[in-house]
Amino acid sequence: MPERIPLRKVDTEREDRDLRDGFADRLARSRAAEILALCANWQPDLIVCDEVDFGAIVAAERLELPYATVLVILEGSFVRIGLISEPLNKLRAEHGLPPDPELTMLTRYLVLSPAPPSYRNPAFPLPATAHSIHPLPPASTMDDALPSWVSQMPDAPTIYFTLGTVFHLESGDLFSRVLTGLHDLPINVIATTGREIDPAEFGPQPAHIHIERYIPQALILPRCHAAVTHGGSGSVIGALAHGLPMVLIPIGADQPQNAARCEALGVARVLDAVDATPDTIREAVTTVLQDLSYRQAAERLRDEIAALSPPAHAVKLLERLATEKRPL
Repeated sequence: MPERIPLRKVDTEREDRDLRDGFADRLARSRAAEILALCANWQPDLIVCDEVDFGAIVAAERLELPYATVLVILEGSFVRIGLISEPLNKLRAEHGLPPDPELTMLTRYLVLSPAPPSYRNPAFPLPATAHSIHPLPPASTMDDALPSWVSQMPDAPTIYFTLGTVFHLESGDLFSRVLTGLHDLPINVIATTGREIDPAEFGPQPAHIHIERYIPQALILPRCHAAVTHGGSGSVIGALAHGLPMVLIPIGADQPQNAARCEALGVARVLDAVDATPDTIREAVTTVLQDLSYRQAAERLRDEIAALSPPAHAVKLLERLATEKRPL
């Protein structure tokens, strides 16, 4: 079973160490070896990887293959050249590649950005090789369906509450504090705990609060009026794609940066995960529901997302990259 750990205060230095020493060093080294072994037997025309799969990029450079990176840390300021340049250049040297102090390797051929351009931190602009595409909706299958109680909810604002699929296991008592804060509001609450956490541990709830392990976001978000989340990139862009204002309670990784960007864009209130109380949570949710400026700002981002090229455009770009083998 996955381990549950206590909630910790957000520590950006700790998150930077995880990115530098984990993703850009240990994981990059093992990933480069794995990708090289794979390509020795199965020879691809190009490689597609997410932006922090640094080892796959090094392997592609060593094999002289074109490659595309997909942005997954969408605000832009979390992955910083000065932070990861040293371990990645050591890895490049181990594979006989020349130094790349500015890490142009990260954006050399094609960058796919599944987010509205205005969401990007202006201090970390998209590279010239970036193409913005419409994000895919959260995955669901033919067997997915909404619980029967959804159709019986009262006619009231509906809040979706999630702490994601990783950080829910290190959220301490945050689930309980949020649920307590929403207990007496005249709203519907749909909370998902993740498959590893039993909703029964939170005890009996009033009729307007529903807790499930999992509900496909593609099915539930269109029915919602706001979201309370940890501020992961996927959760944030998913909510914005439906024009939902948010209350963000970041726990780690790139969530503090996402929260700061959403606050700057006027689409969210931000709370401290350790210090937030049921009262401050209740006040923040009430604010984003009643202050129309939050919804209007979120709807502007929704419209920008809707105007992006469809995901199929990315396929055309990949086909072109495989054929032309030059930056797009």
